[in-house]
Amino acid sequence: MIRKAFLSDLDIIYQLSQACAREMIANGIYQWNEEYPTLERFKKDIELHELYVLEEKDIKGIIVLTELIDEEYVPVKWLTESKNNLYVHRLAIHPQFWGQGYAQQLMDFAEGYARDYDYQSLRLDTFSQNKRNQKFYETRGYKRLGDIYFPKQSTYPFHCYELII
Repeated sequence: MIRKAFLSDLDIIYQLSQACAREMIANGIYQWNEEYPTLERFKKDIELHELYVLEEKDIKGIIVLTELIDEEYVPVKWLTESKNNLYVHRLAIHPQFWGQGYAQQLMDFAEGYARDYDYQSLRLDTFSQNKRNQKFYETRGYKRLGDIYFPKQSTYPFHCYELII
């Protein structure tokens, strides 16, 4: 089941993100750290009703869907006009469940949500050093566009992707 997150889920969500960060770092992917994502960021996501959880007995994964464009995204040459777009952030599956199709389920949900609510595209970014994520999105039909930087996370760029709905 995929549902909106509750504030009562906050600790579990944060622990899931920390487990992901540790596992990515162990694999040489320095995408998440103590600066991002923070507990406060997840709390705000929940308060804005933008954070969804994939739950089967317990929470296996999370995804944020928002209409708000980050300032880092503004200079990117997107495939569509920057209006009526849906942005994906903080997609994460607990490492214990990696490779079991849960990320696919969350992205199926995001793409279905975008279609149901008549968004013209889905946009996201993924870390340039995370080749597995790049393949994941490209296999789903996302087009790689420009790069952006989040200096608090890494000196390496993040690749932007878009899927026209």
